[in-house]
Amino acid sequence: MTAQTLLLTPWMVPHQVISWQTAVTLSFLGKVEVLETYDDEIRSPTMTIRAPAVVRLKRHGSSHKRGVKFSRTNVFVRDDFRCQYCGVQKDAGELTYDHVLPRVQGGRTVWENIVASCQSCNTKKRGRTPEQAGMKLLKKPVKPRWLPAAPVVRLGARRIPEIWVHYCAAS
Repeated sequence: MTAQTLLLTPWMVPHQVISWQTAVTLSFLGKVEVLETYDDEIRSPTMTIRAPAVVRLKRHGSSHKRGVKFSRTNVFVRDDFRCQYCGVQKDAGELTYDHVLPRVQGGRTVWENIVASCQSCNTKKRGRTPEQAGMKLLKKPVKPRWLPAAPVVRLGARRIPEIWVHYCAAS
């Protein structure tokens, strides 16, 4: 079984996609409430449960105190799934991230040096700075203090299981 589980905040906002194994663990720890299940069954010698499709956190975590974790998806969310060179908004599968100061010139993979970029702009820029490539950034990349809830439809609407649709309002 390769089912994934949609994790909602306590306020019913899509937060993250997690593995069904993680969802089962969180459920047994009492940290989430299972709202929807798949037809697939998970069996152990002593019990059988249906695979969780949608779960809701029972209470808000304190992740905002540790800062926002750097990840490709969080860069896309910070940049509103918009190429920071041409300004076109795309799904996550159509974006990549770009080093403003390229790694070949000493650039690091940190919030302040990474932006969302479409494939064509990334190819056009290559291993150059925006200035060297004759391109302009829409906004300077910064480390966010918080992120809005990721619009799951931007993460790839074509792959959203039917059972999630009710929880994933189009943006």
